[in-house]
Amino acid sequence: MEIVAGLSLKNLKPRVWDPDSPYYLPDLKAVMVSYADFASSPARRQAAMRHGLRAFLGVPPGVMIYLDNGSFQQLTKGGSTSREDYEEFVEQAKPNWHAIPQDFVPTPFMTDAEQLNCFHQTMEINREYRHDGYVPVIHISRYLSDYLKAFLTDKHLCRKGKVALGGIVPNLLRVPKAIPYANVLDSLHRVRHQLGNWQLHVFGLGGTATMHLAILLGVDSADSAGWRNRAARGIIQLPGRGDRLVANLGKWRGREPNAEEWAMLAKCPCPACQADGLEGLKANGLKGFCHRATHNLWVLLTEVKEVELRLSDGTYRDWYQGHLDNSTYRPLVEYVLRLCAVKMTSKPARKMQSDFEKR
Repeated sequence: MEIVAGLSLKNLKPRVWDPDSPYYLPDLKAVMVSYADFASSPARRQAAMRHGLRAFLGVPPGVMIYLDNGSFQQLTKGGSTSREDYEEFVEQAKPNWHAIPQDFVPTPFMTDAEQLNCFHQTMEINREYRHDGYVPVIHISRYLSDYLKAFLTDKHLCRKGKVALGGIVPNLLRVPKAIPYANVLDSLHRVRHQLGNWQLHVFGLGGTATMHLAILLGVDSADSAGWRNRAARGIIQLPGRGDRLVANLGKWRGREPNAEEWAMLAKCPCPACQADGLEGLKANGLKGFCHRATHNLWVLLTEVKEVELRLSDGTYRDWYQGHLDNSTYRPLVEYVLRLCAVKMTSKPARKMQSDFEKR
């Protein structure tokens, strides 16, 4: 599974994609920017169109650039996207992957009628952008069945062979009337099962344990801004464990590492920890943020590699029980293993779901 690192134009540091940066992570092969950041800054928008996103961001060949339409940001902050402006940006800035210009994100506390309206509006745009390039969007909601039926009965959308799945973040954040975790996983499994070998991208997965779930469910790529958001709060991630607070920035609270976890961090081989150790993770200001953010993304990338390795060599079922120390997500991994009836073989993890469907 590909980890797509979500970036912020307000601060592109740490430049984890840049071979000349001390924070360079060579395993990172994809980044994502939001069109909302360009729409709110005409100067940046024009510069990105003039030079292209790759040159504007300084992203080397071999690293894909994803473009999110910014609809989730608009949902939380207000505003809207001009489809014509978005089309112009895509044509000139040339991202490698770009979602439809706008989708309408249903939230759990919406009424049935409001969620149905989101479905109709999103499908209208999906159909308008059936031509090559634009990635259609569906949402985890009460109308997921309608989305799947609409896709599978439209020969033009079927030819796309790719889809992005949204609506997960509000449920993972446990907003009022959020769908139970198991129902979210059921929905992901259903999308993968019914859409077969389509390329499936999921918006907004950020925790180490959620990477296990996504890989087991056959997700091809997932974007995350959590590596940055956690760092800004003084929080770091650990392999197989929950978030830990390592820097006291005044207003954020959380669980601090125990003695075993501090020892793990002291031996961490990521570029940031190798440079400045624990002091770098604990630091305030930009330095501390860059160290924590780099560490967090390195942990996500390493966790994905480890999960896929364990799946390929058939040791995952035994390994995760000792590795995954997360009281919330470990039972969900067990649930997904039962749900998918995953057979641990030497085949690549992303092909396992396809094999399951054929049985």
